[in-house]
Amino acid sequence: MDTSASTVVIMIASDSVADATQVRNLLHAEFRHVYISTAADTEPGDFVRYRPNVLVLAFDTLEKSERYYLELNRLCDEMQQQPLRTVILCNRHEIKQVYELCKKGYFDDYILFWPVTDDSSRLAMSIHHALHDLASHKTAGPSAAEFAAQARHLAELGKKLDQQIVQGSLHIDVASQALVRASQGVDTALDKFSKRLIEGAIPETVEVKSTAGMESEFDRLKREEVQPQFSAVMETTLPLKKWAQQLKQDYEPLLKSARTLNDMAGRIRPTVLVVDDDEVQRVIIDNLLTAHDYNLLFARDGLEALNVLRNKLPDLILMDMMMPNMNGLETTRRLKTMPGLAATPVIMITGKSESDVVVDCMNAGAIDFVVKPFDPATLVDKIVQALKAAAPT
Repeated sequence: MDTSASTVVIMIASDSVADATQVRNLLHAEFRHVYISTAADTEPGDFVRYRPNVLVLAFDTLEKSERYYLELNRLCDEMQQQPLRTVILCNRHEIKQVYELCKKGYFDDYILFWPVTDDSSRLAMSIHHALHDLASHKTAGPSAAEFAAQARHLAELGKKLDQQIVQGSLHIDVASQALVRASQGVDTALDKFSKRLIEGAIPETVEVKSTAGMESEFDRLKREEVQPQFSAVMETTLPLKKWAQQLKQDYEPLLKSARTLNDMAGRIRPTVLVVDDDEVQRVIIDNLLTAHDYNLLFARDGLEALNVLRNKLPDLILMDMMMPNMNGLETTRRLKTMPGLAATPVIMITGKSESDVVVDCMNAGAIDFVVKPFDPATLVDKIVQALKAAAPT
C-alpha cells in the first residue's frame, strides 16, 4: 500500500459542514485526496466509498466523536479490513479524557483544535505520523513469535536428521555384518558339500577319484570365485559409511545453530490479548498468565480490542462474552475479517455453558471456551493446546 502524501486518502467526519470544510482546507494544500462526511445516515457508505487511510474526527465534543466511531465500527465491516489511523480533534476541557482514550488504544492520536489554534501545521504533522505508522506496520516482518515457531521446527528437523543419519549408519553396519556372515555361511556350506563328496555320500551323482584334488578345487572356488564376489559387495558399503560420516561433520555446525535458535525461541514469550471489561477478571488473568511466562495485552471492550489489533498481532486472544458497546461474539466476528488475524486462535470466556452459547462462540470464530468461574489449570491448558495447534508447520 502506497502511503505517500500524494496517494493517502483522508476522510473528515463531522456533524458540521463548516467545521469539516475548515479542516479540509487546512489539509488540502498538502494532501490531494481529502474528503468530508457530514450526513449521519451515510457514515458507513462514505467510509466504503472513500476507503480512507486516515480518519479525522472533527466533532466539537468528545461524546459525539466516540458515538460516531462506535457506530461506524458496528455498522461498517470494512473498517476491520482497511488499514486505518484515527486522529481526534478535541477542546481544552476534554484533552485529559482524550489522552486517556488514545493511551488505551481507542484512537491513535489527538490534537487540541477547538477553538482553532495558530499551529495549523500540527494537524498535517499528525497525518504524517499516521502515514509513517501505516508504512512501518505494512513493512514489518514476521513477529518474534513466528520466528520462534519456525526456529523450534528447525531444531526438530535437526534432531530428526541426526537420528536418521545414526539409523542409516546402523543399517550400513548391519548390512556389512550380514555380508560377512553370508560369506562365512557360503564357505561353510561349500566345506560341507566337499566333505560329502569326498565321503561318497552321493556316488550316483559324483565319483571322487582324488580327495586332495577335490579339496584343492573347492578351495580355489572359494578363493577365486565366491570370496571376490562378497568382497566386491562389501566394498560398495565403504563409500556409504564415508558419506554418512562426512554428512554428519558437514551438518553439525548447522545443527548447532538450530539448537541455539531453539534455545533463543524458548525465551520468546507468546503474547495473549485479554479482552474483558471486568477489572477483577483482568487482574486474575494477569497474575495467572504472567506466572506462566506469557506476555499480555489488555482491552476493556470490543472497540478497544479492535483498535489494539490494528497495531498488535497477538498469538492468542481471550475474549469475554458480555461487554458494553460491542460484545465478544461481534468483536470476534469483526477481528476474523482483519488482515493477518483470521488464523489467530480465540478462546471465549463466558458465564454460560448452554449448548446454544457454545455454538454461537464456535460460529463466531472461537476455537474453544471457558466458563466463569474458570479453573486456572484448565485455562492454561487450553491456551497451551491452542498455541500448539496454531503454530506454523
